[in-house]
Amino acid sequence: MTDSLLVQLEERSYPIYFESIQSLLKKEVDQLEKENKTRFLVTDENLKATHSGYIKAMGFEESEIFVVPAGERSKSISVYKDLLSFLASNAANRDSVLFAFGGGVIGDLAGFAAASYLRGIHFYQIPTSLLAMVDSSVGGKTGINLPEGKNLVGAFWQPKAVFIDQALLETLPDNEFASGLAEVIKYGLISDKALFEQLAKIGEIKKDSKNLIDIIRRCCSIKAEVVSKDEQETASKDGRALLNLGHTFGHAIENVAGYGSYLHGEAISIGFYIASLLSENLNASFSSKDTAEVKKLLEQNGLPTSLKSPLSVELLNKAITRDKKNRASGIRYIIMKAIGDARTLEGVEPNLINDLWLKVGASEESH
Repeated sequence: MTDSLLVQLEERSYPIYFESIQSLLKKEVDQLEKENKTRFLVTDENLKATHSGYIKAMGFEESEIFVVPAGERSKSISVYKDLLSFLASNAANRDSVLFAFGGGVIGDLAGFAAASYLRGIHFYQIPTSLLAMVDSSVGGKTGINLPEGKNLVGAFWQPKAVFIDQALLETLPDNEFASGLAEVIKYGLISDKALFEQLAKIGEIKKDSKNLIDIIRRCCSIKAEVVSKDEQETASKDGRALLNLGHTFGHAIENVAGYGSYLHGEAISIGFYIASLLSENLNASFSSKDTAEVKKLLEQNGLPTSLKSPLSVELLNKAITRDKKNRASGIRYIIMKAIGDARTLEGVEPNLINDLWLKVGASEESH
């Protein structure tokens, strides 16, 4: 029996598969061909070179593959436009299907193209990075970046299925793997103290760590549960927004430093540390000992808790005001009452945020 779990969204529910991935994918592609449905695959140039055999085994011809430059800069209006043109020039219709073979950038880009081309076509997620496996491939958030901010253009568009193959992590660069571990650690911080303690006991988590696939499955299960209750992040408090612990700070760092200067997981790792300091300041039940434990686990896994070089506090705060999680009532932050128990909070004093930026190496000088 294939190991899978279901993301419960009524008529739009879909499975996440964890075993026998290659045979399941080939079966899916073959079935589409039987139904005369054209299918296309989106990937980046590095993955295309590294996993050409994997892609070929799925049944894709060169003409059906759209290749983008590797990296965050491909989540742009220009690459999105090129992808739409590729679909149109290949006469893709409403029965056509997109496969996203890559990390978070590919999944977000291909998913948004699928959501908007002909007002919506089906797509499948085949995440190749740890970050995408545990986070961005699940839940239906798709989108691209603007110069003004990350993920400011997008749509909620759920995949038909997600295929998670741990073997794809073998060729993942170590810094990319560490970047994904940031999202793994996040799930422990927001809702699963036992997971955090398991990760802390392991210490340094590696690609071949025992039970890694079980950890990935647990993260997907947590996200699936959150998404099923608040799919489009409309809850007035808590809900899906809790998945953004540290992201308000992390996205600001990515924006001000320039996309690509930090891997996503590196930026949000610093964000987790700031969120821990914020929790300590605003919640008596979250102690300096908790902050130290968070910092230790992040650093054990090669993740930063301070900036590489100073960034302007003023510019970082401007980036925060453009964060898509904000509401009319103000900037929303996520803090922890305890490790494994998070909540949303508004009305935080700006001076406190300024102080926390300085603690991770930001500068009060304008740049």
